[in-house]
Amino acid sequence: MNSRLCQELGIEFPLFAFSHCRDVIAAVSSAGGFGVLGAAGHSPATLDIELSWLDEHVNGKPYGVDLLVPTSMDSKDHALSAHELEERIPEEHKRYIENLLAQNDIDTSGLWDAMPTEGVGDSMREVGASKILDVAFSHPVKMVVNALGVPPSFMFDKARAAGVKVGALAGAREHAIKHAEAGVDVIIVAGTEAGGHCGEVSTMVLVPEVLNALEPWLGEDDGPHILAAGGIVTGRQMAAAMAMGAAGVWTGSVWLTTAEAETSPVVKDKMLAANSRQTVRSRSRTGKYTRQLKSAWTDAWTAEDCPDPLAMPLQGILAGAAFRKIDKLAQSDHPGAKRLANYYVGQGVGLMNETVSARSVVYEFMEDFASAAERLATAVEE
Repeated sequence: MNSRLCQELGIEFPLFAFSHCRDVIAAVSSAGGFGVLGAAGHSPATLDIELSWLDEHVNGKPYGVDLLVPTSMDSKDHALSAHELEERIPEEHKRYIENLLAQNDIDTSGLWDAMPTEGVGDSMREVGASKILDVAFSHPVKMVVNALGVPPSFMFDKARAAGVKVGALAGAREHAIKHAEAGVDVIIVAGTEAGGHCGEVSTMVLVPEVLNALEPWLGEDDGPHILAAGGIVTGRQMAAAMAMGAAGVWTGSVWLTTAEAETSPVVKDKMLAANSRQTVRSRSRTGKYTRQLKSAWTDAWTAEDCPDPLAMPLQGILAGAAFRKIDKLAQSDHPGAKRLANYYVGQGVGLMNETVSARSVVYEFMEDFASAAERLATAVEE
């Protein structure tokens, strides 16, 4: 394609792939799309290792980095110590998780001995996120994206100085307007079908709603680019999104079942067998609503006796401790752990039925997009 977005980023096809797996990013960017590495959970040192590897494997093609810097977070104004974080977690929530695991025949001894509290949330605050960005900008990244809220001023400042585009996700019309007012270059409009953090409005409704609202900012030669996201796992869906006016699509779930993906084999098998109704929006993993694969874990957090999930990052600390045991045992074929095992995924999971390479997914998108565009062109001619 020869669109303004493709020209500005130096890509052949406006298919954006979010993944925590560097192999997926390298494959997508090398095939003509745009890979975006999720930096959440990385320290500056580990991110530098990942990006150095990417620099050697993307064949000179562009890629980006995604951060989580939420606009609202429990005590985000100052980094709490590990001890302070642990003190904020109610015993009620610990007991509930212990009982849930015990009901699934999982030994809970030592469950809280090494909760992942040290440094939790550092990359979500200015000091930590700024260090992450410094590492990112020491590599030839073409875009940085904030996944939770309007990018902070320091992100804009660093990006502008480096000549890098700034992107941000929007799950509602008002979010997109705030992004446009702030000067975001690429606004990812994510419908409720999306995996991970998502809102309540469907992609088919949200994309045109945002495009209408952003008319004052949109122009042929300037203004923000709009990407559609949410349940998009095929080229025909991409064509539909672009027919509505999107400049491209942002995808995440479709890469979770690729050959390169680091997804747990147990979870990958669940995804390959799932239909589109087997996902749920739940606060049970992070404290904010995320769409994830339905399992005994998500069911437990809708029970009458369950406590209200904690705010971010506290719920994530609790869930992290539990899933260290769940994931490990699930790989050894433990029945209870396999019932609880889940991960973030969108409603498009019902169309993800086989494991293929990430490069093959890109080419399938291209072919399916071309076929859909041809059908549309034929319909217009008739």
